[in-house]
Amino acid sequence: VIVVVNVASRCGYTPQYEGLQKLWTGYKKQGLVVIGVPTNNFKQEPGTNKEIKDFCETNFGVNFPMTEKIDVLGRKAHPFFKWAKESHGISAIPKWNFHKIIIGKEGKIIDTFASFTKPDSEKFLKVINFEIKN
Repeated sequence: VIVVVNVASRCGYTPQYEGLQKLWTGYKKQGLVVIGVPTNNFKQEPGTNKEIKDFCETNFGVNFPMTEKIDVLGRKAHPFFKWAKESHGISAIPKWNFHKIIIGKEGKIIDTFASFTKPDSEKFLKVINFEIKN
């Protein structure tokens, strides 16, 4: 099970890094992978890849996998996000930073969650737990 989250350092949702790290720490032995995807599509991640890495490690102790900074929207969107839109529809398109996409064991998008849904929310964890156990 994989959780892909577009992230940014200067967003009101940036404190969710802490919840994502707890999710990774708590579930990685059960096979969960959390992947952070920095993006400046919403003008809240101006830093370089090194600055982003240093910020996340220093402020939130992040050690889950992070990609390089990429686009998640539009013509220049990374192929993953284009695939997500094509295979799951409009709900897979990030509307803001910290949009979460859950991919199940069969490689298909199971669910998506808007930025305001915290990584420790009951409805988010319910989907994670169901997917890990099945």
